Amino acid sequence: MALSCGIVGLPLTGKTTLFNLMTGLDMEISHFYSGKTQANKGIAHIPDERVDFLADLYHPKKTTYAQLEVIDIPGLVQGASKGEGSGNSFLEAIGEVDILVHVLRAFENDDIMHVDDSVNIKRDLATIDTELLLSDLAICETRLERIKSQSRKKVENALEEPVLEKIKAALEEEIPMSSLNLSEEEKDAVVHLSFLTNKPMVLVANLDEKQFKSGEYPGKDYLQEYATETKRELLEICAQTEAEIAQLDDEDRALFLEDLNIEEPGIKRLAKTVYTSLGLISFLTAGDDEVKAWTIRQGLTAKKAAGKIHSDIERGFIRAELIAYDDLKRCGTMVKGREQGLVRLEGKEYVMADGDIVNFRFNV
Repeated sequence: MALSCGIVGLPLTGKTTLFNLMTGLDMEISHFYSGKTQANKGIAHIPDERVDFLADLYHPKKTTYAQLEVIDIPGLVQGASKGEGSGNSFLEAIGEVDILVHVLRAFENDDIMHVDDSVNIKRDLATIDTELLLSDLAICETRLERIKSQSRKKVENALEEPVLEKIKAALEEEIPMSSLNLSEEEKDAVVHLSFLTNKPMVLVANLDEKQFKSGEYPGKDYLQEYATETKRELLEICAQTEAEIAQLDDEDRALFLEDLNIEEPGIKRLAKTVYTSLGLISFLTAGDDEVKAWTIRQGLTAKKAAGKIHSDIERGFIRAELIAYDDLKRCGTMVKGREQGLVRLEGKEYVMADGDIVNFRFNV
């Protein structure tokens, strides 16, 4: 499954630093507002200790983690929805992404001026939220004009127009589409339109090292309340320090992380949060040739999951032989897992669980 996240925010918030950390790329980082309009794109691997464990167990020729396409959107400024700054190019870059990551600047740095001359999380949140709302409003208005101009409306448009009017009215009241309780039929009527306020979003507060160590920064209480009210995940990351740590060897890196009291780097937490926020889980396959994490939606049956590997496996599905990751880790090997009765056979209607290690039996 191809999934993608778009990193959004004002200029000079640390978006590209975060992008480089997630993808391992080395895109140029600016300390001043350049007005660039080109998005950066790269692939991030979803960290997974289960893949690591299986790789140590099987020593495969190839190890494949779940992947996430990451798009670093040019910094948005007030009026972007009307063509200011990166303008409409940001719409083209994030229109089809699955989830947004909004990077908010909390760090202080006299060498990197804030685009609005001061660090203010509440104001910056409002700026980006407004631009996303206005962008969606423009989508609504454009589509409504097109529908109303049609001389003969097609049957499939019958529900689309009233749904768009409902969304438009909400947006004009600064209510994002995600807050509307649309029926499944209403959602289907506008599914072909990429509304930004309907996408899940993860909030990232980018701190400096002093703020990270103290756990305090201006706007923290407001940001936490906002995250709770909007039901969005909030992560606090010191991107610059993590970028510096990432350049160290394993031993020195571990020492620095311990000094900062970081059990797991923020960049790993972010990748996992994006993954789970999309309602995704992984099942795993393992052998001498390859250990691989396969991305599926929660609730998928064993037969449908088999189709993620190959359509022939789904078509000829017989049984799924599987063991839970925690059970395998506890007993150590598949042989011991079988001896202890932990390996089981499941039919086509079995609902896959996160961390299932599976071998599909099939016949075509």
